[in-house]
Order: sequence, then structure tokens, then C-alpha cells
Amino acid sequence: MIAPGLACLDRRPPLPAAGERWALFLDIDGTLMPIVETPGDVHPDARLNRLLAGLVPSLDGAVALISGRPLGDVARLFAPLTLPAAGQHGLERRDARGGFHRHKFDHRPLERMAHAARALMASHPGLELEDKGMSLALHFRRAPQLAGLVRETLTRHLPDSESGLVMQPGKMVMEVKPAGRDKGVAVREFMAEEPFRGRRPVFVGDDVTDEFGFRVVNEMGGLTVKVGNGETAARWCLPEVEEVRGWLAALVARDEEKT
Repeated sequence: MIAPGLACLDRRPPLPAAGERWALFLDIDGTLMPIVETPGDVHPDARLNRLLAGLVPSLDGAVALISGRPLGDVARLFAPLTLPAAGQHGLERRDARGGFHRHKFDHRPLERMAHAARALMASHPGLELEDKGMSLALHFRRAPQLAGLVRETLTRHLPDSESGLVMQPGKMVMEVKPAGRDKGVAVREFMAEEPFRGRRPVFVGDDVTDEFGFRVVNEMGGLTVKVGNGETAARWCLPEVEEVRGWLAALVARDEEKT
């Protein structure tokens, strides 16, 4: 575990040991791609796609994206490359065979929360609601002074526990989603399937929601990497997105030298 204030340079990760069978799980925003004010302003990156495509053969296809974005958005960002992926923090998942798995729940409480979020947006410029279909994200990156108000308003309108909804904080965002699903659950599900089964997992992420993945991968004896400083369950750290890409490129280069 990395304590608050410990610089990333003090805990840079080694490359996964050669000769072992690894499975790689990667967050997207803040990990593979820089965070921007509006999620829709992120565009496909051909250089990143080439890097990820290079990882696939070296890991026998055991590479998956684990994101808060909807799967449709993940597909848009990485087309034509198609990787196993979990979207909306594990509420939906595309496995390595192309099968889709979606969490079933009553959407009506979520629709009521969306109404409350839109009412707040109408009176407070700078807020942006991202309706992902199975979850909501109210972004306040352009109005950070509204963080407390966003939290208080959503908490006040959150239905009782029987609704099955929970709030999930993130970087300049507050999300509302069904309980019982997170990135750690998604990792466990992938690890029970081919081509991930029997491998040691690696999880790389930057945000509070990635801590669920870190804890699960630590339990499995894997390698966990946080992007950026701060307290975390991850055991290693990289300072920024370009460092993550460099680390992944070094992994590809090493494996290419062996062939």
C-alpha cells in the first residue's frame, strides 16, 4: 500500500516477470488516455491502439479494458481493435468470445436520480450529467466549487437502500449506480474465463473506483499500479499517462526480443 504523499518515483513498477503467464487489466481515462473536461471530447488514438494490439499476442489475448465508460463508448475509442472489456464499473461486460453480460436491475430509481441531477444542472452552470444508461455521472470538473453541493444533493435524493443504488465518488465526478458491481468484481469474472484463467493479474488505474480492482488483484498475488500520487491499495505507481504507455511499450519490446 502506498501512503499519502509518497512520490511515484519511489514505487515504480517492475515489468511483469518474463516466463510467467500474466493477465493485464487496464483502466482508460487517466491511465491510457489523459482526463479531459468532457468525456465525449476524448478521441481515438492510433498510437495507443497499436501499442495495445502489440500486447495481445505477447499475453495470448489476456488483455482487458476495465472502465467507467459504457461499452459502446469503449468500442468507439478503440475501433477497429476489439478487446475484452468491462464498462460502467462492471455493470456490463464483453468477454473474450464476444459474449455480452449485463447487470439486471430496476431502472426507475435511477431515472428519478437523473431528474434530480438535471434540476441541479439547470441552476448551476458548469455541471454536466453523463447518462450512461445503467449509471449516472455528474461531473463538476468545470465547477469544482460545487463538489459539496453535488454530493449533498445526490445524497438527499438517493432512494432508500431497497432501491439498490449507491453513490461512487471519483475525480471531479459523483456517480450513481446499482450496488454490488465494481471493477474488482469484473476482474474476478474475467479471471474465471479463458484466456485469463490460471494467470497472474496486473491492474493499472488512477481513480478511487480502481481501488476495488487493486484489492482483488492483490488478493490474487498480482501486480497493482496506480497512476498518480495518493494513498492507494496499489503496490506500485507511475506518475502519468505517458509513463504508463512507456511501461507497456517496454513490455511489448521485451517480449518481441524473445521471439
